[in-house]
Amino acid sequence: MDLNKQLTDDLKAAMKAGDKSTMETVRSLKSMIREKEIELNRELTEEDQMQVLSSAAKRRKESIESYQEGGRDDLVQQEEAELAVIEKYLPEQMSEDEIRQLVEEVLEETGAETMQDMGTVMGTIMPKVRGKADGSVVQQIVREKLS
Repeated sequence: MDLNKQLTDDLKAAMKAGDKSTMETVRSLKSMIREKEIELNRELTEEDQMQVLSSAAKRRKESIESYQEGGRDDLVQQEEAELAVIEKYLPEQMSEDEIRQLVEEVLEETGAETMQDMGTVMGTIMPKVRGKADGSVVQQIVREKLS
């Protein structure tokens, strides 16, 4: 199903159910997608849409960490609720073992052995995991393997 149609349907359902949190989150996602379309001056591909959603999820995760450090549990709960809504639209995330296996394959493919090869490895692996894995986790695993 087209993501825009799914978001519209979910927005209608949230409005009917009176689910304010889901309603605001879905509106925010629709707005972010529309802004990106205007910025690029074209319809977004499915990959572009997943990038927008991944970016939104990453922002929520960072906010959760910040609010936890600041002791703002009320805001942590709000961000976690929004993150849960966003994650419904993202593809299933890769496990750490799957990421490690993919990193091993890319290291063999590129012949990378030192930290100086980090850019090459990350440039090769990120398009393969976009939307399916957190880039910071991938980077951490690549650093482990190269050091």
